[in-house]
Amino acid sequence: MPQTSPQLERTLNLRGAVTLNLLDMIGVGPFLTLPLLLAAMGGPQAMLGWVLGALLAACDGLVWAELGAAMPEAGGTYHYLASIFPGGLGRWLSFLFVFQLCISAPLSVASGCIGLAEYAGFLSPVLVSHAAVHALHLGPYRFGVTAGIATWLAIGTVVLAVALLYRRLSEMRALGTVLLTLVLLTMAWAFVTGLWHGHAAPVFAFTPGAFRLDHSFFAGLGAAMLIATYDYWGYYNVTFLGGETRDPGRTIPRAVLLSIAIVAGLYLALNASVLSVLGSSATIAAGSTLDGRRALIAQLMQVAYAPSLGAHAALILGRVAAVLVMVTAFASVFSLLLGYSRIPFAAARDGNFPAVFGRLHPKRGFPYVSLLALGGMACLFCFFSLADVIAALVVLRIVLQFSLQHIGVIVLRIRRPELPRPFRLWLYPLPPLLALGGFGYIVLSRPNFRRELLLAAVVGVAGSLLFVIRSMLRRPVLPSRAVPESVL
Repeated sequence: MPQTSPQLERTLNLRGAVTLNLLDMIGVGPFLTLPLLLAAMGGPQAMLGWVLGALLAACDGLVWAELGAAMPEAGGTYHYLASIFPGGLGRWLSFLFVFQLCISAPLSVASGCIGLAEYAGFLSPVLVSHAAVHALHLGPYRFGVTAGIATWLAIGTVVLAVALLYRRLSEMRALGTVLLTLVLLTMAWAFVTGLWHGHAAPVFAFTPGAFRLDHSFFAGLGAAMLIATYDYWGYYNVTFLGGETRDPGRTIPRAVLLSIAIVAGLYLALNASVLSVLGSSATIAAGSTLDGRRALIAQLMQVAYAPSLGAHAALILGRVAAVLVMVTAFASVFSLLLGYSRIPFAAARDGNFPAVFGRLHPKRGFPYVSLLALGGMACLFCFFSLADVIAALVVLRIVLQFSLQHIGVIVLRIRRPELPRPFRLWLYPLPPLLALGGFGYIVLSRPNFRRELLLAAVVGVAGSLLFVIRSMLRRPVLPSRAVPESVL
């Protein structure tokens, strides 16, 4: 690209980076999935899933921190793969990453919007009373497809987020701070409620044989870690904004690791607060139905405050909690779209993705085509069930992104030991190897893992074919050589 083309501005500092990461990480996930995580292992021992999920996130986060500090460009993984693997291999892998991201990023956004709409169903049951659920069969596999008022609310959430993001990054600091404040207030309210009205005994009321290392234990742990992994993801959001980050060699690693530490503490405290008030059996029972999951935090407030304030006041507090959870979900959607929209933009600017994605808004200087495209795909995925969306998202990311980076950071250490690395991951090479093993365990321990692996294979093959076709079309046609007169 010529030097005169518009460039991104480096305005993101450490505080802003951590803010965006936390907004990305703390969505509706923990509020909806907490009872499912407890049910996976049958009691409070499921908190082991949060702990191991945090350790897995830390191992993966160290990889992001080293690569992000060494190559701070918009697009994150796209530039890492292109730099680590030379020539055509690197361009293929980086293209494949962006191609799968055009599916996995909208899946991630849609999961937050679907969760928000489900929580809204607690406030107004009419949102879910007329929803039509259909089964989409692809070969032997079944996917849930929904259509109703809640679906349109989820789509409306995507549209609102895109509208608010239609401005410069520097103009969104105040909005990001307000959203993060509301998110942290929601979590703090749950913590204080647990400390004030809860009891410590249910938090540690482990079932008999809870830690017996048999097949059911490891299967349950895998299910719990899958949920925890989904709830933790987002600590790497700052790396996608590397081209807009000040002092990236210091800011990116600190933002990644601080975000993981903060959210791990918040999730464990939230888990303990809910257990202290409701107990594990009540929480699992509440999560056995969709209505129960919608009302989990509301139920927490009603049980805690009803004895002192009365049932009516406790119900009002429950509704306020539901609204705050919806704000939390929206904040996550906002941050997700902000970070992911920079990746197709970076690939297009590098000539390895359709050029239209490389356009910046002429007045506001943000990649508007990429933002609109991802938002449109997210609207489409809002028609699918939350469980299918989360499962597809997690497996796609692990197979076609995370595993490539874990291998890549080792390859880069071998191929380019002289590369300046403002941050070097600790205990190398253990973190990437442990991350590979942990993510592989999560994928293969699922009972229906073949369905998601097939989806990843289809996406990988489709992206590879598109890359080959695009490369052939872009290959310059060499002029034919003139035939020497001597051979005529």
